[in-house]
Amino acid sequence: QVQLVESGGGLVQPGGSLRLSCAASGFTFSIHTMRWYRQAPGMERELVARISSTRGITDYADSVKGRFTISRDNTKNTVYLQMNSLKPEDTAIYYCNTDNGPSRYWGQGTQVTVSS
Repeated sequence: QVQLVESGGGLVQPGGSLRLSCAASGFTFSIHTMRWYRQAPGMERELVARISSTRGITDYADSVKGRFTISRDNTKNTVYLQMNSLKPEDTAIYYCNTDNGPSRYWGQGTQVTVSS
């Protein structure tokens, strides 16, 4: 079965950095677009970044452009989110996502808290 396991979240001061990882299994990782979403308390889940399968084309939410970088390692079935210059408004639970036809798959999420 499809499994997505996020890691790397934590507490960081404003201006700091974190690197999130999402280890995938149960499907052919290399042919699927992978995405990072986030959900802050009381807010809807929003798309943060995505990366296409073979060509690795990336796309970002305006709020994170220039600060976050999504990447993937198809040999390790893992997608990453490098987050720099973090702001308090980046505080949220971050989720890894992929789709397979009509089915959407999510990880359990990893908490990122940006606070002094």
